Amino acid sequence: MIKVLIVEDSRVVSEYLEYILNSDPQIQVIGNVSNGKQAIDFIKDNKPDLITMDIDMPIMNGLEATRIIMSTMPIPIIVVTASRNTREMKITMEALAAGALSVIEKPVGIGHSNEKDKKDKMITMVKVLSTVKVVTRKPIKVTKPQEKPLVRKYIPSLKTFYNKKIVAVGISSGGPNVLVKIFSKITGQFPYPILVVQHITEGFLEGLVSWLGRLSMIPVHVAIDLETILPGHIYFAPDHHHLGIIDFKIKLVECSNKPGCLCPSVAHLFKNLAMNYGEDTIAMILTGMGSDGANELKMLRDAEAVTIAQDKESALVHGMPGEAIKLGAAEYIQNPEEIADLLYEIERHSLNKQKLEKSH
Repeated sequence: MIKVLIVEDSRVVSEYLEYILNSDPQIQVIGNVSNGKQAIDFIKDNKPDLITMDIDMPIMNGLEATRIIMSTMPIPIIVVTASRNTREMKITMEALAAGALSVIEKPVGIGHSNEKDKKDKMITMVKVLSTVKVVTRKPIKVTKPQEKPLVRKYIPSLKTFYNKKIVAVGISSGGPNVLVKIFSKITGQFPYPILVVQHITEGFLEGLVSWLGRLSMIPVHVAIDLETILPGHIYFAPDHHHLGIIDFKIKLVECSNKPGCLCPSVAHLFKNLAMNYGEDTIAMILTGMGSDGANELKMLRDAEAVTIAQDKESALVHGMPGEAIKLGAAEYIQNPEEIADLLYEIERHSLNKQKLEKSH
């Protein structure tokens, strides 16, 4: 049995969530509390396999509760929220950065046309994420980065990273915190465009892009079909579409409705780049469940791209990078701080090169 704690201040919603989860024979709701403080008190004496966490609650909200739980007694957490207003979206993204595994919309009521679909998605997510082995995380406060870089750690030989044209990132559970870290030192003067596929619940990408844009020194966008990609800009695959490029223009492909298809998929982006821009690409596969993009990262490495996988120690979920490493797809295995230093060095080299060319 998967034991679940529901944290939700609306009695109507919490009872509906309990009804949904208990309808599956493999899931048992063992607690139903109305704020973050009660959740923390509950798990001192009980050990749920997973927590569903509302955001806007009295006494202690979902963000603060997530930070405390993940830094003291880590348990898989799914943020369950109905609101997409700017304030709550920002708090939701910070909860993901603090260690929550995923976010999902509160299910619609009984009789709604989407009731079964939403119900099935929630049950599937609970079953999958309850098995994730989460680790204790130090309390973090994400702030806008300073211009001055941190002390640099060891970086591999940088020659192979120069004279590329594209950076590609595939990432899933645990993504927001890692993305902030790896982009923390670069600016709009970074010499390559950056393409990102982030697995996130439909409707929450805009919030992620807005949140990341506030915390970065580099422009962040949801990709638009046929727009020209620019150096020093980050482009995210939008909902319902796979991301690729042709002639340095965004090429979006509407996703199939086939069961089990990931949308958007890292595999699509990496395969597109391997076939057209292999030796011009720096590709990285970061924290996330499953194996999306692992085979295609190997295709990129075989096509002479520079390939990176996140190390096990720093990944919230080491599924995707772990599978890539098993396949020999990753030329380098690094943590987010090392990747951030690497990107900074690429930008610094590019700026120095421009100064040298101007002086001549």
